[in-house]
Amino acid sequence: MTRLHRGLILIALMAVISLPMFAATRGRAAGSPANPATPTAAAFPPTAKEAYLTDDTLAYIRPGLKVKLNSVAVGTDGKVNVDLSITDDFDQPIDRLGKTTPGAVSISYILAWYSPTTRQYTAYTTRVQTTPATSPHPGVSATQAGTDSGGTTTDLETGHVKYLFKTVLPTGFDGTRTHTLGIYASRNMTDTIGKIYYANVEYDFRPDGNKVTDVWDKVNLATSCNNCHDPLSAHGGARRDPKLCALCHSPQTIDPDTGNTVDFKVMIHKIHQGATLPSVKAGTPYQIIGFGQNVLDFSKVALPPGQDTRNCAFCHVGSDPTKKPAQNDVWLTKPSRDACGSCHDDIDWATGKNHVGGLQKDDSACASCHVPDSGKEFDASIKGGHVLPVASKQLKGITATITKVVNAAPGKKPTVTIAVKNGDGTPVDGSKLTTFAPIMAGPTTSYTKYFRESGIASATNTNVATYDAATGLTSFTFANAIPADQTGTWAFTADIYRNVTLKQNNDKADLTQREAAFNNIVYIPITGTTATPRRTSVILSQCNSCHNALALHGGQRQNTQECAICHNPTNNDVAQRPASEGQPESISFQRLIHRIHKGGELTQDFTVYGNNKSRHNYNDVEYPGDINHCAKCHTSTSYQLPLATGIDSVTTLRDYYSPQGPATAACLGCHDNRDAAAHAFLNTATFPGQPTTPAEACATCHGAGKDWAVDKVHAQ
Repeated sequence: MTRLHRGLILIALMAVISLPMFAATRGRAAGSPANPATPTAAAFPPTAKEAYLTDDTLAYIRPGLKVKLNSVAVGTDGKVNVDLSITDDFDQPIDRLGKTTPGAVSISYILAWYSPTTRQYTAYTTRVQTTPATSPHPGVSATQAGTDSGGTTTDLETGHVKYLFKTVLPTGFDGTRTHTLGIYASRNMTDTIGKIYYANVEYDFRPDGNKVTDVWDKVNLATSCNNCHDPLSAHGGARRDPKLCALCHSPQTIDPDTGNTVDFKVMIHKIHQGATLPSVKAGTPYQIIGFGQNVLDFSKVALPPGQDTRNCAFCHVGSDPTKKPAQNDVWLTKPSRDACGSCHDDIDWATGKNHVGGLQKDDSACASCHVPDSGKEFDASIKGGHVLPVASKQLKGITATITKVVNAAPGKKPTVTIAVKNGDGTPVDGSKLTTFAPIMAGPTTSYTKYFRESGIASATNTNVATYDAATGLTSFTFANAIPADQTGTWAFTADIYRNVTLKQNNDKADLTQREAAFNNIVYIPITGTTATPRRTSVILSQCNSCHNALALHGGQRQNTQECAICHNPTNNDVAQRPASEGQPESISFQRLIHRIHKGGELTQDFTVYGNNKSRHNYNDVEYPGDINHCAKCHTSTSYQLPLATGIDSVTTLRDYYSPQGPATAACLGCHDNRDAAAHAFLNTATFPGQPTTPAEACATCHGAGKDWAVDKVHAQ
């Protein structure tokens, strides 16, 4: 029995005895509703740990943390007083010290003033950081923005807190400016529920009491940062709002060890650019060194496939234009040396090196050349200079739809007819494209057979596609027949793209861009009358919430349902892996994708060899979100056990044992240590007469509704 479970049992027992007194205490607290809400597990989503607790336990724990600012006042003596309330998810008061309610609450305060001219904060609350003797630059000090330290906290009734800053605002401070009070709090419930609750508050006010008109509003957390980070958290998890971050991460603060600024617009750009920064490519790592000489090295950070740092709007505007922040256009209308030079960090503004516009003493001339949008692409305008080639207006757009499949039967060679069109609907001759490669695969349970053939004429290929100008359709007959022993449903799709020359407007050579059609799939029953589509495990739109436009193998594969055809249970990298690198690695989707995203937390090496024997090691990959959040990628049921019958086992020659059942291969994709493998092995049986179909007992304990159900053990 784990510490968590022992704790929960104890809590449940305590609740029976203590709840009436506890409830009475809560009822006497100032500000309590007359009819306080009763917490129930049903109030929480299945991705939350609270959903699996008893209602009695929840009634004692009263989970969650909310911070409400009641008032903030700056006296004529420069002293700052804060009055706030702390409550649980059901708006009931919490004892800050954790004595009458579980979980002590830690609260920190930051106060800064805002300049609408520079769009930057300057904090009143500061600290001095000095590099230690072990530092490469010992004894260097820097004053940094930080939290107030040494103030006075006064607990009034339960859940009502007052705080007097130790920091005193300087004489003559400008009370007409926007001031922002930042609060971050945490409630430590690791001993009772195994998690910590966090709350962030940012409050804008003017000390003179007049209306606030100038505010910082550059990023919408929900529609930008949390597309990938899910959730964004820093400094141990307590700082979660970009606006809170901006209170400290301003030009006011540098890292004394490296001399690097932690100014938000510089640091965030550099972190996301990471491995592709010119300075990093030249051999200088990009690092920030914090307290305790904790070295944060971002030199290997790379955005996920499909994403690009030129896609400025992805973060600045966000995924929902109706919720874009007020200052979403700063990247477009306010160019500066700091912001632009953070990515283009090989520019020397003092000499003009690597800058066509020459030296720049300040930012006053930036917008003269770097206008928001000139209407041209790849020029000096900000939109033009950040155009992604794959999104160029010079591309016509291309679509491909399978309109007919004939002879889809065992022992026959199917013919597929595909309507290839430009974005305006005009037909395209598929046989004249760079690639026209129909694919057939089956059965849809596991895709143990698949054929990808080229319909483009070449010195080695005479089985080409034919174009009917009258109908605008391109047809292709496979050279391979569907094997005679096949049954069930087969999938038909295609890889179709053309190379397009893009003109640049920057005196540089033309670009060649691959324009690929989305891989639409049709399912055909080769026996029987009813098609059974391949199960849907992941939702492409959820992949693209981070990847933006997931497109692999040169951009020609954009549909995860097509990916599963090649990335099937028995396929591996044997064709590309050098013999000296040992056994081939499985590329089965459930193993491959889990291991890629688990990356830096894996205990085993995970290296896959791709086309042209290219080596891809994923042990440095850091997933930016919560790896336990299965539903971030999966459909709500696809990760539940038991799995559907008929799914093939996965050949895993580089793991502790092979083959692995489909559920085992998925789970050991993340849980890749020896103990987990032993557990799965001992709970797998091979019955007489069925040597290739192991029976997995996973669902006995990990099935839906069981004590160790998948959704329960992965709950956050």
